[in-house]
Amino acid sequence: MSMLWPFSYGVYLQYLPLKNVVPICMFFLLMPQIYLLDIYIFYTLMSAAYGFLLGARDRLGEIRSVEAVHALFEEFPRAFMDTLHVPLPDRTSHPSSGQAVEKKKFDAARFSPFWNEIIKNLREEDYITNLEMELLLMPKNSGSLLLVQWPLFLLASKIFYAKDIAVENRDSQDELWERISRDEYMKYAVEEFYHTLKFILTETLEAEGRMWVERIYDDINVSVEKRSIHVDFQLTKLPLVISRVTALMGVLKEAETPVLQKGAVQAVQDLYDVVRHDVLSINMRENYDTWNLLSKARTEGRLFSKLKWPKDAELKAQVKRLHSLLTIKDSASNIPRNLEARRRLEFFTNSLFMDMPPAKPAREMLSFCVFTPYYSEIVLYSMDELLKKNEDGISILFYLQKIYPDEWKNFLSRIGRDENSQDTELFDSPSDILELRFWASYRAQTLARTVRGMMYYRKALMLQAYLERMTSGDTEAALSSLDASDTQGFELSREARAHADLKFTYVVTSQIYGKQKEDQKPEAADIALLMQRNEALRVAFIDDVETLKDGKVHREFYSKLVKGDINGKDKEIYSIKLPGNPKLGEGKPENQNHAVIFTRGNAIQTIDMNQDNYFEEALKMRNLLEEFHADHGIRPPTILGVREHVFTGSVSSLAYFMSNQETSFVTLGQRVLANPLKCRMHYGHPDVFDRVFHITRGGISKASRVINISEDIYAGFNTTLRQGNVTHHEYIQVGKGRDVGLNQIAVFEGKVAGGNGEQVLSRDVYRLGQLFDFFRMMSFYFTTVGYYFCTMLTVLTVYAFLYGKTYLALSGVGEELQVRAQVTENTALTAALNTQFLFQIGIFTAVPMVLGFILEQGFLAAVVNFITMQLQLCSVFFTFSLGTRTHYFGRTILHGGARYQATGRGFVVRHIKFSENYRLYSRSHFVKGLEVVLLLIVYIAYGYNEGGTLGYILLSISSWFMALSWLFAPYLFNPSGFEWQKVVEDFRDWTNWLFYRGGIGVKGEESWEAWWDEELSHIRTFSGRIAETILSLRFFIFQYGIVYKLNIQGSDTSLTVYGLSWVVFAVLILLFKVFTFSQKISVNFQLLLRFIQGLSLLVALAGLSVAVAITKLSIPDVFACILAFVPTGWGILCIASAWKPLMKKLGLWKSVRSIARLYDAGMGMLIFIPIAMFSWFPFISTFQTRLMFNQAFSRGLEISLILAGNNPNTEM
Repeated sequence: MSMLWPFSYGVYLQYLPLKNVVPICMFFLLMPQIYLLDIYIFYTLMSAAYGFLLGARDRLGEIRSVEAVHALFEEFPRAFMDTLHVPLPDRTSHPSSGQAVEKKKFDAARFSPFWNEIIKNLREEDYITNLEMELLLMPKNSGSLLLVQWPLFLLASKIFYAKDIAVENRDSQDELWERISRDEYMKYAVEEFYHTLKFILTETLEAEGRMWVERIYDDINVSVEKRSIHVDFQLTKLPLVISRVTALMGVLKEAETPVLQKGAVQAVQDLYDVVRHDVLSINMRENYDTWNLLSKARTEGRLFSKLKWPKDAELKAQVKRLHSLLTIKDSASNIPRNLEARRRLEFFTNSLFMDMPPAKPAREMLSFCVFTPYYSEIVLYSMDELLKKNEDGISILFYLQKIYPDEWKNFLSRIGRDENSQDTELFDSPSDILELRFWASYRAQTLARTVRGMMYYRKALMLQAYLERMTSGDTEAALSSLDASDTQGFELSREARAHADLKFTYVVTSQIYGKQKEDQKPEAADIALLMQRNEALRVAFIDDVETLKDGKVHREFYSKLVKGDINGKDKEIYSIKLPGNPKLGEGKPENQNHAVIFTRGNAIQTIDMNQDNYFEEALKMRNLLEEFHADHGIRPPTILGVREHVFTGSVSSLAYFMSNQETSFVTLGQRVLANPLKCRMHYGHPDVFDRVFHITRGGISKASRVINISEDIYAGFNTTLRQGNVTHHEYIQVGKGRDVGLNQIAVFEGKVAGGNGEQVLSRDVYRLGQLFDFFRMMSFYFTTVGYYFCTMLTVLTVYAFLYGKTYLALSGVGEELQVRAQVTENTALTAALNTQFLFQIGIFTAVPMVLGFILEQGFLAAVVNFITMQLQLCSVFFTFSLGTRTHYFGRTILHGGARYQATGRGFVVRHIKFSENYRLYSRSHFVKGLEVVLLLIVYIAYGYNEGGTLGYILLSISSWFMALSWLFAPYLFNPSGFEWQKVVEDFRDWTNWLFYRGGIGVKGEESWEAWWDEELSHIRTFSGRIAETILSLRFFIFQYGIVYKLNIQGSDTSLTVYGLSWVVFAVLILLFKVFTFSQKISVNFQLLLRFIQGLSLLVALAGLSVAVAITKLSIPDVFACILAFVPTGWGILCIASAWKPLMKKLGLWKSVRSIARLYDAGMGMLIFIPIAMFSWFPFISTFQTRLMFNQAFSRGLEISLILAGNNPNTEM
């Protein structure tokens, strides 16, 4: 795009008088902006392509479906042993290492306990059912069977397919076996059935019964060797054999009773009869004595008289497994059904094939600490919070039941309730109530969810230490023992717990925990409950102690660390007196800094309180810690970047957009930042820090107020400046919650954009810019503050483009240039004049997300996802976010003073009132959107376009899209935003807010006046007032250009016309003051005031009518005057607001405030009227509901039922 500009500029200027300075300046002003945007787009495309190739090299996305998990499962044990298991010297020198089956069984025996613990945790988290758990569990493979036993979900129904193939077979034995072997797991199922049945019958039968089993199997083996199995045995009778074996296994799997003993004997006899009379076709003369003995024993009834009931644990397990193998007739190809369970298993199994450092034994691994800052967010939902209904009658509990219907049924089954039980049935059991609170909290962004996830590290270490049998240094011998896969009671092992506690600690730094305990807040009680349930959890807090000395109150501050004791009380571990109040900055950095001394180990993983972790990922932690010893360039790593998974993506379409945007950055984006750019910083949690490196170099958080509002990234700045090295690793992931409502997202993005604005002003960025080489400096620029600067440039370029087109339209230069271009057939000039680039930028910047989809989900899934997002109007959301980032970044650059704003992490199912949206987006989006609309209207009214309507649409469609997105996105993505009753209530609420006069103590949520004062609070400095004044001058171009286009002025182009327009404007202001004169002041002459107001109205109308009748003033001129005077008034209002102290001294502030209220009322009505009109049509509300909650619909959420308030839990 930029290649077109220099040439077109030169062509342009040959038609342009040199005295016309404005267009020259406008076009040359756009040149550096376009070049910077082109570099940014070039970086975006190149980093996306390179990140895609890096991800493909790292084998990301190779297992992206449950079908791939099924197909590759037999490779997982070997891959697990190669990556996550401690290297075993006897694995390669195993006594039977020359046999592939023996080696596979050796690996499977050590893989199975870890896999089974993963599956059990999925069940405890209610992602899978009991049946699915049974199918997914893997046998120990430590028995005497000479084969690998795979989980039942791989073998389910395979026996019946093999039976059908055998029954229908008319070919040779080799062809029959070849058909069965086409499906590897069908072959494994047949082999397991064959060997397991022999093992069970041999162990349960005695004397002649065991002889019969051995004789049958010898005959089968001989037939197989002769390749005559289809001749010697009637394969068509296999269904009878399977039915008899199934009956026998069904009896043997139960506890022994006299009745069942008889039933088992009868079942074996039935099996004998079927095999002897229906299946066998062999020549029995070869073993005449044996068969004669068996027939005689059967006739006398003593063949199966002695039957040993299965008592051995392994034998009982084999009986139960064989029964399941023969009774599960449905395919398990879609197991597990839950999408989250599938995603986790897919990522874990995929990571087994990725490069990672070898694991050290638990006693030799690096020790680490997990560190979580917490303030006052939700710890654990109370029943009141879960049952509290919003204005639509929807409770959080009801909402969660509809979003996660399968997990709700699994939860009821886990606590011993019927799957169709009503939640009210749980209220009579305190234990069930507590479990319900935890179930709901584990599906929200709560501290309880974070603590559960992080404690998986301890559980994983305990399992690893237990299986390694770390006793007296005899690790190898213990690892090679036959019971190495036995995990029974590993959580109760004192040795395993001790080793885990030596290597892992978890500190939650809850700044105001002491204050919460003192005030008996529920958060304190919930934290205490978490300490009781998690013995390794430690809580650090600042204790504010007031003492009385010499009649004066003295405050002393202590950093304290506590844990829960056996009596349910807090047990103090450490107490350190501080020199004063530690809170000097934003709060969160100090919350971390005061508690760093309580951490232990070589590394610290910083985890936010809205994160999650998974047991299978915790198994990889010791591999990750070995990255500190790996080769990552000139300097060893000091921060290990970790991949995040945003778990809130399924809540709504907005959450889905945010999830995909965030995932693109934390995977593909950071992959390139770390390698090869070497400019990845610390973008928040869950990175792992070299503890010693950082606590000796200033800590992990900078705490200066305002400038360090984005405290996380300064840890990366600090590390890089002190010659550290930041890496990124994607074989391990940690869960992360994100904002799910538009207002939450906007506040968060505003905070981040403001933080980047402060970074521009920081000495850290200055020093990095000075010390980096050119290429690293450019990489750093475009991946930190440069991203926001280019975002702002995108919007500024749109403004420059539109103001340039407006100038060309109002001055007539545009028409002249178009005509000359047509005469000279100059297509380059025409292209330059008709350039519109917002769509191109949007398409290019979407490339990283699309490539990320393709890499990890596959091309087809990526296309479906991208189209789905477009149908859900993701372009509207991202365009709206563009305005958010631009506003807050630009405002911080001009005025500074970025503020930390809590976004709230709850579910957003309530309707946001019109006034609340207006307060939040008025200055950041609505004003700018209306300004763009005004520019487009002026251009369509006075511009020249040879393409007519189509040409105008093609030229301005991207600008219209941006403006409409900024104006209506908050209401488009607002639950029940187009429901008529809600719209009526919103209008009433908005007018009450607009006309309620503020006062002392009145908040902006209650009064327009208080809100307006808050909106002006960022303008504090003289330079800021000057900057606002200069920026506001652009609004006067409308009046200056339009008045010369009026019919009434004819061909007069003198300044007199412009001066007269100001006279008219002054008269309009005077009329406004007359009609808005304060009633309090005029209380003594109300009648006179009304007379003057009425007379003024009549005079104004009469004057306008006379002007239209006797002059050239036309009705279009009247509307044109409105188009001219509205921006002029806004420009004067902006300047007056910037110089608020001066206006107050001059006594004009009340008038300015009245005009500002008028403008806000007008803007609000322009936005509200289309919303009200659409609300007349019920299908619009239905469409919007499905648009917003489509992701939840795909998981069974009936949101239409919710938003209609048709809550079946009304008895609650």
